[in-house]
Amino acid sequence: MHWSYALSGLLGGFLVGLTGVGGGSLMTPLLILVFKINPLSAVGTDLLYAAITKLSGTLLHHRKKNVDWQAVTYLSLGSIPASFITLYLAGEHWHQESFREIIRFSLSLALFLTSLAILWGWRNLYRRNTLETRHKDIPYKLPVSILIGAIIGSLVTLSSVGAGALGTTALLLLYPKLPISRIIGTDIAHAIPITLIAGMGHLFLGEINFSLLINLLIGSIPGIWLGTQLNSKISEKVTRPLLATLLAGIAVKLMLT
Repeated sequence: MHWSYALSGLLGGFLVGLTGVGGGSLMTPLLILVFKINPLSAVGTDLLYAAITKLSGTLLHHRKKNVDWQAVTYLSLGSIPASFITLYLAGEHWHQESFREIIRFSLSLALFLTSLAILWGWRNLYRRNTLETRHKDIPYKLPVSILIGAIIGSLVTLSSVGAGALGTTALLLLYPKLPISRIIGTDIAHAIPITLIAGMGHLFLGEINFSLLINLLIGSIPGIWLGTQLNSKISEKVTRPLLATLLAGIAVKLMLT
């Protein structure tokens, strides 16, 4: 057991439990920048880590009827094919040095978008809770859901980042009348097939570090529990902007590395 990896899993799980996002967004850059893990291996391992940890969360939310399966289906119609297509197109270039640079760029882009999504989603969530604004359902929900799902699926497959914050933001935009508890549960459920498909694709291409995966999972279980316990005690006005700023800083660091 490597305690440094387990502590990283603890941090990732804690942030997911505390804010609902941030685990994958911080885990992959941490593995690349701090532990010097091969970018392809870091992305693949983090994808399977996310798929396994979010499965338990989905089961819990499903029991509480916090998952809108229609919304999951609409987004998945775009994200699942996009994940397969991205894996196929990337497969023949997988082990080239230039493709590692593409991974770094995709990761930086996903981190920037995630940072913006966290801030936008937090502000929109704040307005919903305080102003009780009412919105009409957007037109063309199915094609827009498919398009947004495809963007999320491609970014997550290449970088392992974006399923949480970008998914939540998309759901806030597409389903403004959906209760926040169902937004969170639906987002977690939608992330499972993307991360699982992309993770299995990385496994097929030989880019999974199983020792690292096990150690991350060992830390994530108590981390998620602890973050969930503190969730209601720390204001999102503090955690969300700080997390968004941190992710933007990491994106810049990756760009300059």
